[in-house]
Amino acid sequence: MIKERAIETLKIEAAAIEDLINRVDEEFVRAIEEILKCRGRIVVTGMGKSGHVGRKIAATFASTGTPAFFLHPAEAYHGDLGMITSNDIVIAISNSGESSEIVNILPIIRRIGAQIIAMCGRRTSSLGKNADFFINIGVEREACSLGLAPTASTTATLAMGDAMAMALMDEKKFTSQDYALFHPGGALGRKLLLTVGDVMHSGDDNPIVKIGATVKDALFEMTEKGLGAVSVVDENKKFVGLVTDGIIRRALEKDKNFIDEPVEHIMKEEPLIISADKLAAAALSVMEKHQPRPVTVLPVVDSDNNPLGIVHITDLLRQGIM
Repeated sequence: MIKERAIETLKIEAAAIEDLINRVDEEFVRAIEEILKCRGRIVVTGMGKSGHVGRKIAATFASTGTPAFFLHPAEAYHGDLGMITSNDIVIAISNSGESSEIVNILPIIRRIGAQIIAMCGRRTSSLGKNADFFINIGVEREACSLGLAPTASTTATLAMGDAMAMALMDEKKFTSQDYALFHPGGALGRKLLLTVGDVMHSGDDNPIVKIGATVKDALFEMTEKGLGAVSVVDENKKFVGLVTDGIIRRALEKDKNFIDEPVEHIMKEEPLIISADKLAAAALSVMEKHQPRPVTVLPVVDSDNNPLGIVHITDLLRQGIM
């Protein structure tokens, strides 16, 4: 019985969402076009379960390029209506269209001059009749066996809100970079916003030796900075090469007496480099795709070949760049 009831619930809610497809009509399109022209913000309001769904719709709008916030209708009636301006559009959510908290603030919203988009189940309801645009989110029945708990209706409302947000997102040509800008704390934000300059070791933490220094000097510098590599600069402090722990190991296999030789005898003269303004994700890609074997460090230089720092693969992985 448990499985059967759960499956029936999902079928009812799936059917409610499928019924919405035919509700995406010309009035829906006009409502979206009006939102695109909006010079203010989108104010989403709803009471009870509709309010919970409304908060999510407002959050989805805001994170996908349409400035929006949620306004509790009861709080609106006691002063928060001051948050609404004549440049805003109010999306009012009520399945019945008769929620008193919503109906009570409609005249004031009208007086302020904001437009109203009704998301409800009946055009002939108080909300439906007093809105500029009507989006039908009515359902044939709730999944609740008592027909009381908002279930299919809230699912349908949430889905229609997503449909609106995605339509707006595409019309605004909202990109993954835009999305990352609004989600700097998430993995995508780190991947698309974090630059090499944000993660590189610079200043006193940047391991550097001059041409003429011995391999032993380079090894000491490498060990002190703990990055497994050291940049080599000429007399003008310009980057000319790189020595890594791998280069030293391979040299050690061939000649045990090279430790007191100048670093230029073993350094890699044209190693992979990267600039500080490149995305950290690009640095990781360069490291992983290098042939015949991936590299673990990249010297960071500017356009004049000045050594700015070194970025290590562990720095990127620590930042969640994958």
